[in-house]
Amino acid sequence: MSANPQWDVSRALGLARLFHLVCGVRDGCVTPFLTLYLRQLGLTAPWVGLLMGAKHLIAAVWAPFCAFLAKSYQRRRALLIGSLLGSAGASLLMVLVPPLDKDLMRRSCNGSQSVTTTVPPTAVALTVTITSAQEPASNHPAGAPSLPAERSTTRIVGASGFGKGPGESVQEPLSHLPGYSVGPVDGARITSGVLLHPVTSGANSTAWEGSFKVVSAALPLLAGSTALRSPANLSAAKGNARALDLSLQGLQWTFILSLGSMVFWELLTAPLEQVADDSLYEYLDFVDATDRYRSLWIWKLLGMSAGVCGITALVGQLDCLLMTNGAQGVVHFYGYSLVSILALLVSTAFPIPVCRQREPDHKTVKALSLVGGDPRLVLLAFTVFLIGAATSTVQNFLFWHMEDLGSSELVMGLSVALGWLGEILLHPFETALLRKLSRVGTVGLGLGCLAGQLLYYSFLWSWWSVLPAQILSVISNGALWWAVRASVEDLATPRTERPLSAMFRGHFYGGGASLGSFVGGFVVMRFSLAVLYQACCVVLLLWLALFLSIQPRLPQERKINYSKLLAVEASDTSDSEQETERDWLVKAMREEHSDWKG
Repeated sequence: MSANPQWDVSRALGLARLFHLVCGVRDGCVTPFLTLYLRQLGLTAPWVGLLMGAKHLIAAVWAPFCAFLAKSYQRRRALLIGSLLGSAGASLLMVLVPPLDKDLMRRSCNGSQSVTTTVPPTAVALTVTITSAQEPASNHPAGAPSLPAERSTTRIVGASGFGKGPGESVQEPLSHLPGYSVGPVDGARITSGVLLHPVTSGANSTAWEGSFKVVSAALPLLAGSTALRSPANLSAAKGNARALDLSLQGLQWTFILSLGSMVFWELLTAPLEQVADDSLYEYLDFVDATDRYRSLWIWKLLGMSAGVCGITALVGQLDCLLMTNGAQGVVHFYGYSLVSILALLVSTAFPIPVCRQREPDHKTVKALSLVGGDPRLVLLAFTVFLIGAATSTVQNFLFWHMEDLGSSELVMGLSVALGWLGEILLHPFETALLRKLSRVGTVGLGLGCLAGQLLYYSFLWSWWSVLPAQILSVISNGALWWAVRASVEDLATPRTERPLSAMFRGHFYGGGASLGSFVGGFVVMRFSLAVLYQACCVVLLLWLALFLSIQPRLPQERKINYSKLLAVEASDTSDSEQETERDWLVKAMREEHSDWKG
């Protein structure tokens, strides 16, 4: 078969490895740093959670649908090329989204931390205390959230989105005030011309409530004014109210533009991986070489490791050079687009078989019915769903925490690359690990390691303290998924292994990541990131205890291993019988794939 270029397995595997490597570099340029860029735009945890939740939800639903259409209409290569070309352009839309504070971006490149604001008199200390005020119920539209009762609490929150908790008194120097400013809304008491940051992630975030008041500030009234209701102060109040409206409007526009750009980008990007994997697997399945398909994920992890380390090395040198009106981090998107063009060139030679479908393919429906009829698969599906929810909190907000602790993007990239490289090094021991611990034991160990990681993240004290915990990713991500995949393949019926595995990876894990992103952002806003990680740790430990207690009580049915059965029968037959069996197998393969075109 190697004489036919279409069935040149060595060439096909070489192209597939190169394609996975380049696509890994492409994903490593942006994916780990996307939430960090959204933070630079001025969006806080709830907004970012909504954006990432929508991203995961689109990927879980849209990718299988596009893969089905591409196979049905024989447009796989067109979809690969269109996805790579479209995503290269769509990613640049994120660069066009204006940040809330453009001056802050320019100051960061100029190395200046000064803030342009109303200058107070010389030697006046600037101390701001913010308290929430309860508005009458009549002032709230139906279904709108209301502020809690007024309480005397100080909460100063920076642009990072993580603020100090209630009861902590904070005195901020003038140089630490945010670069863009708003004033109080109508009805608030004004004692100074202090300008406040509208985007916070505390319990009473003005980005959501839109109401606050300044109750104390060591600044005098406006010049020539002796009372709060003087014409000069009333005019200032109206100006501050207009500033608040403009800032909230800017926040809404930033969120809407980010949402539109990300949705369009994800619609183009999501089908790429599944279409490429399906095409390569069917190609290798025709020549009975699917065993060589399993190791291709290593090349993608290598590419992602190279991508995160390479792009972070360039960010510090090129970011300010390429940044015009966008936020910090635009180099990530430019690098993503350039590598997408390189992947586009490789995709033109990617091995894609040509087949003519004679009847509708209902493997996904069969896989779904199989999950509903097997309690072991149901238990495993809930486990994968919780894994997705917990993992999304790390992917979304861990870099935020590292940035607050003073970490650079290069250290962030090295931290995730450390986990990926660990998975590659552990891969040769996959079979021995699953045999020694069993699949159930490996799933339990992975859940325990993931819970331990989350608990550790909640007590980080320095940026370098993240690195030791990343070693656990070898078990909590690598070995855990090996055990899940082995369990799925063992419980699947013939010809449903891949659809069932894709369902667990796409629908269940993606659905959990979507829900975890939605909920996680609001938990960070209402409480803190440490509380979110600790809550996830408790939920995983409770589920681990439930999983280990239920699993032995489920009915155990052993699936017939036809490969081992044929091996035993082959050892008891004569050479002539072996030749007959081989001829029968070749004939069956030809009949099954008679609809393939060379």
